[in-house]
Amino acid sequence: MTATISTPYSRCLGDELRRVRESCTSFTGRAMAVQLGWDPSKVSDIELGKVRASEIDLVQYLATCGKDIDFVNEFRSRYYNAFDLFFAQVSDNVRTLAMAEAMATKIFSYDVLIMHGLMQTEEYAHQLFVDSHIEAPEDIARLVQARMDRQTIMRRPTRPECAFFVHELALRMQLGNARVREEQYLRLLFNTHILRVVPANVCAFRSPVTLYEFGKASPVVYSESETAQVWAQDTVAVGRARRLFQRLDAVALDAEQSKRLLAEYVSGLREDPHGGGTDLA
Repeated sequence: MTATISTPYSRCLGDELRRVRESCTSFTGRAMAVQLGWDPSKVSDIELGKVRASEIDLVQYLATCGKDIDFVNEFRSRYYNAFDLFFAQVSDNVRTLAMAEAMATKIFSYDVLIMHGLMQTEEYAHQLFVDSHIEAPEDIARLVQARMDRQTIMRRPTRPECAFFVHELALRMQLGNARVREEQYLRLLFNTHILRVVPANVCAFRSPVTLYEFGKASPVVYSESETAQVWAQDTVAVGRARRLFQRLDAVALDAEQSKRLLAEYVSGLREDPHGGGTDLA
C-alpha cells in the first residue's frame, strides 16, 4: 500500500470498493480489516482513495467480497491509472464528476456555448442530448436524470461556494423553442449562486473549464467535450486555471449587470410573437 496524492478518480474507485463491500458482505470496515488481517486504518484509507492499494491488496479485498477473477481484472485495469495527475474518461461517466462536486468547497466554472450542468433546467439538458445526436435515444432520460441528481448539492445548507462564468454566446444559442430558453434564462436569473456573463464583445476563451477546490484534497481542473472528460491535478494546470478565472473576473459583467442582461433576454423572447427570440446578430 503506497501513500500518494489522492485524485477524483482514486476517491471514486475507493468509494466503489466500499459499495462492493457493503453490498456483497456484512462486514463493517473494521470487520473487513480483521478478516483480511490488515491494520484497521488500511481499509478506510483505500476506500477513501487516500492511498494506492497494491495488486495483492485488491485481489484479497475483492475475493473476500466474493468477486470472481473477471471482475477483479476489470477493476484492476481501471485502478491502474487511479492516481494519475492527468486522466481522461468517457463523457457519460458521471460518478467521478458527481463525487468531485459533492466534495468540493469551491467551484469555479467557465462555459462557452452551453450552460454548466449544475445550472441547466431539465428540458434544456434534454434538448442538449437530443441535438447532439450522439447519445442513444433510450439513454437520454437516464443521462438527464443523472444531471438533475447532481444539482442536489446546490440545495444543501453547506453547498459549495460557486462562481459560474458563461459567455454571452451561450445565451444566444437557439437551443430548443422559446419556452425552453426562457425557462433556462429564468433559472439563471433566480436560482444560481453567482453568475457572471462574459460579454459578446470579449474574445471567447477556447474551451470550457471548471476548477474544483476541496477542504483537504488538492485542487483539480476539469474539462469536458462530447467525447471525453479530462482531469488535471498538477500545479501547472491548476495555476493556469486560476489565472484564467482572474482574467474572467476582470472582463465579465458583475452579478447585477449579468442579471440585467438576462432580464433583457427574457423580455426579448416574450416580445417576439413567433417565439424565435430577439434579433441577436
